Amino acid sequence: MKTGFGWIEVGKTRYDHDIIIHTDGSISKRKKKASKEMKGDYGHTPLSEYELGFLSEEKPDVVYVGTGQYGSLPITPGAEKIMSAYKTVLLPTSEILPLLEHEDRSFVALLHVTC
Repeated sequence: MKTGFGWIEVGKTRYDHDIIIHTDGSISKRKKKASKEMKGDYGHTPLSEYELGFLSEEKPDVVYVGTGQYGSLPITPGAEKIMSAYKTVLLPTSEILPLLEHEDRSFVALLHVTC
């Protein structure tokens, strides 16, 4: 896996948007529209509780949040509360990638590709 400002590569596929790696290894686009209305409060679309409903279905052992190239992704208190039910690792996206490559537990990774 590799990343730079505005992109991430997983395997041979390059994504030019935020992604979620699910417990089954599938990849989906982050549904940040659910948090868009909070952009004015945070100066950037935050990661909010409205995006995290799938965690209760997937029940990962650990949740990784790649907070962007500079680690600036805002996270709402509601999202922090939901993630507190899981072992959660919050780091800049480039620092998360090496951890994912060696992770043996069931995980979800929310990876932000800008800020």
